[in-house]
Amino acid sequence: MKFHRACILFLVLALVSLAGCCGGRGSTVETKSITTTKSLGDELIDLKKAYESGAITESQYDELKKKTIEQHTAQ
Repeated sequence: MKFHRACILFLVLALVSLAGCCGGRGSTVETKSITTTKSLGDELIDLKKAYESGAITESQYDELKKKTIEQHTAQ
């Protein structure tokens, strides 16, 4: 379960950094990519749990869900 939370946290942090919340005032953000193999269902369940627990907002949940589905259908 800790691994799933870490993956969700990574996704949220990546989304926040892409959204420009860091200001871009000369600061740099280093992101690292972690490749894991999970089914689409597992990822959607994890996202739903993160939303229901309050770890991510509804808009973040919707955006991450959309990206997750797109990634799995592109494979």
